[in-house]
Amino acid sequence: MGFSTVMLKKGREQSVLRRHPWVFSGAIQKKESSVADGDCVAVVSHAGVVLGYGHYQRGTIAVRLLTFEALPPTPAWWREKVGQAYMLRQTLVEDENTNCFRWIHGEADGLPGLIIDYYNGVAVMQAHSVGMHLHRQAIADALREVLGARLAAVYYRSQTTLSKEVSNEYLAGMVALPHAITEHGHHFLVDWEEGQKTGFFLDQRENRQLLGRYCRGKRVLNTFCYTGGFSVYALAHQAAVVHSVDASEKAIALTRKNIELNGFSNQAHPSFVADTFEFLKDKTDEYDVMVLDPPAFAKHRDARHQAMKGYQRLNAEAMRKIKPGGVLFTFSCSQVVDKQLFYDTVVSAGVHAGRDIRVLQHLGQPADHPVSLFHPEGEYLKGLVLYVG
Repeated sequence: MGFSTVMLKKGREQSVLRRHPWVFSGAIQKKESSVADGDCVAVVSHAGVVLGYGHYQRGTIAVRLLTFEALPPTPAWWREKVGQAYMLRQTLVEDENTNCFRWIHGEADGLPGLIIDYYNGVAVMQAHSVGMHLHRQAIADALREVLGARLAAVYYRSQTTLSKEVSNEYLAGMVALPHAITEHGHHFLVDWEEGQKTGFFLDQRENRQLLGRYCRGKRVLNTFCYTGGFSVYALAHQAAVVHSVDASEKAIALTRKNIELNGFSNQAHPSFVADTFEFLKDKTDEYDVMVLDPPAFAKHRDARHQAMKGYQRLNAEAMRKIKPGGVLFTFSCSQVVDKQLFYDTVVSAGVHAGRDIRVLQHLGQPADHPVSLFHPEGEYLKGLVLYVG
């Protein structure tokens, strides 16, 4: 089959030659009038040399490159990419104590616009581009080729990332919900049909493990707890008290189930449906360890300024309330907020709080959420472990 072409302006091919997977609309000299959203197009230099192939979509990011060569993707190419990504995760993550991981992490796995999380036999797929949406069945077939009978189901969930007109659906198989997974020997229920993102935040796996080291005999507060991941790890590491807080009733209901699933008592370790700021108002010197893991305060650059005010206010309040000698785990998952900006905002919060604060560790996303050397934008999760005197 023939491919439509997108020609770059003179001198604008350098980013592609450096293997950056995005072609911005401002770099395009011309494109064929027949090109539609989701089409696989050939990206050519001003001199007509084919630089690669990718999915076209109207917007600031006009092409997401799948290849950096003169050969287009083939049906076998999908199987190869999916298989390579799975082999890497087997090396990095999957073992007898962990049966959940990020299988495909977009640009870092050479599949920009595609996220796939694996939950104990179930692959949950999320497309962030029309091109990946149009290839969803080919991708599901590739997943089944790689895992065979071990893959019980493939669920497609892209309504929130693409359009309400896109149907969330099973592309293969079906399993009952909620579905149990194991992470570092701890157990969690996942609901990819009704939960946030793909159902669980796999990117905090190693940070949850780290938190446990600080929790023995301590009073712990887990804010924006979602389904209680940090809470379960704190309890497993013998925290004296764990309080979980989230504004979502559904999230707290699943948190309570996860606490019980791991053999702990909800009566001894209660969870609260509450706004974090309201909850903290009368909690001075009550907690030795706090976790601040809010949803992305900024999803676009034009919202970044207000987001930083939110991060500053949240961190300053936690710093004021935590016990002297306490440890604060604080995070940002906003891609438009880089590490330095997040760090500077936390510094500003510390100044406002008026406490003696030291950085113990810098945190990020785990190895199954890799970052392409040529696409630093893929590093979205930032975290700090702070000692508050």
